Amino acid sequence: MTRSHTHAAGRRTGTSSQHGGRSAVPPQIPARRGPGGRRLLAVLLLVGLFASVLPWWLGTPAGSLRSTAATVTAAGRISGLIAGYLLLVQVLMMSRLPVLERWIGGEQMARWHRDVGATLLVAVLAHLSLILVGYADLRNQSVLAEVGTLLGDYEDMVSAFVATGIMMLVGFSSIRAIRRALPYELWHVLHLSSYLILLLGFGHQFTHGAQLYKPGPVRTGWIALYLLVVAALLWGRVIAPLAFNLRHRLRVADVVAESPDTISIYLTGERLGRLAMLGGQYFRWRFFARGCWWQSHPFSVSAAGNGRWLRLTVKVVGAHTADLRDLEPGTRVWAEGPSGTFTAAHRVRERALLIAGGSGITPIRAMLEELPPGAALIYRARTPADVLLSRELDWLAQERDTAIWYVIGSRDDPGPRQLMSPDGLRQLVPDVARRDVYLCGPPGLVEQSVRALRRAGVPRRQIHLATFEL
Repeated sequence: MTRSHTHAAGRRTGTSSQHGGRSAVPPQIPARRGPGGRRLLAVLLLVGLFASVLPWWLGTPAGSLRSTAATVTAAGRISGLIAGYLLLVQVLMMSRLPVLERWIGGEQMARWHRDVGATLLVAVLAHLSLILVGYADLRNQSVLAEVGTLLGDYEDMVSAFVATGIMMLVGFSSIRAIRRALPYELWHVLHLSSYLILLLGFGHQFTHGAQLYKPGPVRTGWIALYLLVVAALLWGRVIAPLAFNLRHRLRVADVVAESPDTISIYLTGERLGRLAMLGGQYFRWRFFARGCWWQSHPFSVSAAGNGRWLRLTVKVVGAHTADLRDLEPGTRVWAEGPSGTFTAAHRVRERALLIAGGSGITPIRAMLEELPPGAALIYRARTPADVLLSRELDWLAQERDTAIWYVIGSRDDPGPRQLMSPDGLRQLVPDVARRDVYLCGPPGLVEQSVRALRRAGVPRRQIHLATFEL
């Protein structure tokens, strides 16, 4: 079943709350933010990768790799240098440094983090395997005996093996199917152990690294790189969030039921008019209430900034989100952000198509206030009861000249299947290939929609996905 509203004439409605879902001040359409910062950072990271291997190249005499053992050992040292550098890059991307959030955004960083993480794990395992084989060959003993020699006779080697084990555990837990099965809190704790890997691997690198144990410019440069990454980590994870929360002092104003399993949390604070936030961005929220204070979760804002209040709309899917229903007015809130490039400022084209599923409507609802007029929205829901914020969406359809289609039914129903096909999308939005497309919803809907959009001729750079955690 499909309901379509184009302008929703005569249905100018408010929200279900006393605070109202409309902005006190009409939001401005943000200027576009180009990819210059992201490209510059990518170039710098590639230059750093080349520079990390350069000391080995300059310090290895010609003709020194004539034996198999020497060649294998050299490959192990190269992979070790690459692994050490990639570990620093990985921690830097986890630092939540504000400039990185602005240049790259959480979505792009999540993709880089995934790719760098996989490459890092391969480099570490290659380093370990090649060094063991090469050293065992040089000493004319078995690989197992070489493991015993390294652990018993070499300083800081035990911590290096422990770091490798932790890295393998983190990599295993990051496999998509396993990550979905793990509780969010457990996955988050495992992921944060990456900082422990940096600490445990530091001594090994500078005690036994062939290019790093000798005093000189190479060793000094690597230590400086470590210090810069640690400084970025402290700034992004501690100093910047502390300054943000002291400046804005957020508190819960009200909790409103939007549906039987969805709530909206309204927040007030100080200097909210100076909050540099865009519709579609998210914060990591920590509520100082019983059962909630010890964990933070990423949620998008579901209304554009208006200088008076913030709102997040949350689907109750577990113990933590269930506890949020009982938040009392005045509860203190710790927030980190805003983060993400799922915004109108990162559009490539002037017109946009937005596709939401279920509670994925929340960042899109906020973004609709800041996109240029003429956007189109396809909202997928299993039943009419699963449609959230419909009165606000209908109001925005009129105010922002937006075409909205509510596509109701399961993924196997003929109607929704046809509408979400390449031909169906082109029928609803004939110029879809010339629009930015913003997608937020369950993984199945997002994957299916991306395939249909690509077959409908939408370039990959015009497809924007919401990714919330790193």
